[in-house]
Amino acid sequence: MDQFPNDPFDSAIENAAHNRQVARDSLFLMADLRVCGETDARPVRVRNLSQGGLMAEFPDGLAQGQRVEVDVRGIGWVCGQIAWSAAGRIGVAFDRQIDPMLARKPVGQGAHTPTFVKPIFTRTQR
Repeated sequence: MDQFPNDPFDSAIENAAHNRQVARDSLFLMADLRVCGETDARPVRVRNLSQGGLMAEFPDGLAQGQRVEVDVRGIGWVCGQIAWSAAGRIGVAFDRQIDPMLARKPVGQGAHTPTFVKPIFTRTQR
């Protein structure tokens, strides 16, 4: 008789461990997060982002497996679930892969930058 019963969640654990090998982009980005079924979104600080998920600061924590939606700049709303929650941070595993580089693209164009934030270049006299 086998000491260790066949656990149906073993493959899910192995898949999650495999996904952790995917490269993650360290960054500081604000996003909105809401629990599925709720209308209120809360701002979160995203600390790293990959094709399959993200890590964000979330002081209240959420239950593992809880369904969430995250509005990531340049990407839009992405559905997923809480993979882990500890020490004021959460990990979200996305339902579909994203292109994390879209979140790094500039939001505006240089022509739209207000004049008060553009550098002033003075001419040197000859």
